[in-house]
Amino acid sequence: MFAQPQTIQTEIFAELPEELHWKGGKTEWLEGRPWGVPGSFLEGPGFDRDGNLLCVDIPYGRVFRIAPNGKFELFVQYDGEPNGLRIHRDGRIFVADHKRGLLVIDSDTRQVDVLVGSIEGKPLVGPNDLVFAPSGDVYFTDMGNSDLATPNGRLIRVDPSGRASVVLDQLAAPNGLGLNKAGTVLYLAMFRENAIWQMTLRPDGSASRVSRFLQLSGGLGPDGLLVDDDGNVLVVHAGLGCVWVFSPLGEPLYRIVSCRGRMITNIAFGVDEPDRLYIVDSSSGTILTAKLPIRGRLPFSHCDN
Repeated sequence: MFAQPQTIQTEIFAELPEELHWKGGKTEWLEGRPWGVPGSFLEGPGFDRDGNLLCVDIPYGRVFRIAPNGKFELFVQYDGEPNGLRIHRDGRIFVADHKRGLLVIDSDTRQVDVLVGSIEGKPLVGPNDLVFAPSGDVYFTDMGNSDLATPNGRLIRVDPSGRASVVLDQLAAPNGLGLNKAGTVLYLAMFRENAIWQMTLRPDGSASRVSRFLQLSGGLGPDGLLVDDDGNVLVVHAGLGCVWVFSPLGEPLYRIVSCRGRMITNIAFGVDEPDRLYIVDSSSGTILTAKLPIRGRLPFSHCDN
């Protein structure tokens, strides 16, 4: 259908050191998964204002901070299953936690608080990822164990006052989220459908014109998403070990391939080098990086208005 996209290679930026590998037993999140008891399962990268890259360790309730020189440190550990992570422009760390809900971590005190634990009187099924809109609204996916047979996942919006509302429901494994620069078009990774949806956001934060932007194939489905200033959509294809870069029209432009494991899950643009991409390889506890021929976009944490 399309020409073969250009391949971009990756290199290792940082790797979780042996002394920070999990030494305890199996946790609830690992039950039914084929990985045994790995030393880590990293996800959700995001840069703070000091240039540190934060990521989570889902099965063991840990958040790590990685210095610009690639050195890991344990930032906080708590009873939870942190998955997606984004940083607010005021420094607060927002975490979509599969076990506890949408959490907020104070970057100074490192206190962990629940912002949204239920919605419209119903418990959350398991938050997965999140994104900030220019307005300060945060959208997060409530994925849980939803699939094509049990489509009970949801897309949820939380306004700056903390009020939560359901945007879409009856979804089969909603995962990563990405917004265009204007904050008017939201892209949603539908993991079990192996597809990317797109929708227009109304001024009140609700969604309209929901449609399928991409249909992928093979491997596990799409996970993390980013959108650059020009509207190109970056899609992490978990299980294929690659990140696709699609034009705003859905044309495949580039394929960024992992130099380590195949289980890559999420991505972040660099802040000092906007054309550098940081990629989480969950299976090996490694952060990869790649230089891109496109220019990324500063995250919400680095936007002053």
